[in-house]
Amino acid sequence: MREKRHPWWNLLKGLLLPVGAAAVLLFFASALDTLDSGRDAEGLRQLEEALRRGGAACYAAEGIYPQDLEYLEEHYGVQVDGDRYVVHYEIFAQNLMPDITVLENKP
Repeated sequence: MREKRHPWWNLLKGLLLPVGAAAVLLFFASALDTLDSGRDAEGLRQLEEALRRGGAACYAAEGIYPQDLEYLEEHYGVQVDGDRYVVHYEIFAQNLMPDITVLENKP
């Protein structure tokens, strides 16, 4: 004898595929967002490190740290994407490492 199924079984079976697909897409979107934020954090870290290395190279070659960010970009090849990052570069004295802070430029 054939087993009788509940009426909601067909409804549940029909919703299983769309709900499963939506869950997979949501997981994929979340993973991409996490990957993108990790990439942005790494970009900030790399730019700050490049600025510090450029400042140290300037100090080693010239005996003073660069007066401003433009000098560092022009003479030591450091490139800052102004659309993506904001750099706070503050020098206290010529023989002290400048305070360098890199932030993401959020529109």
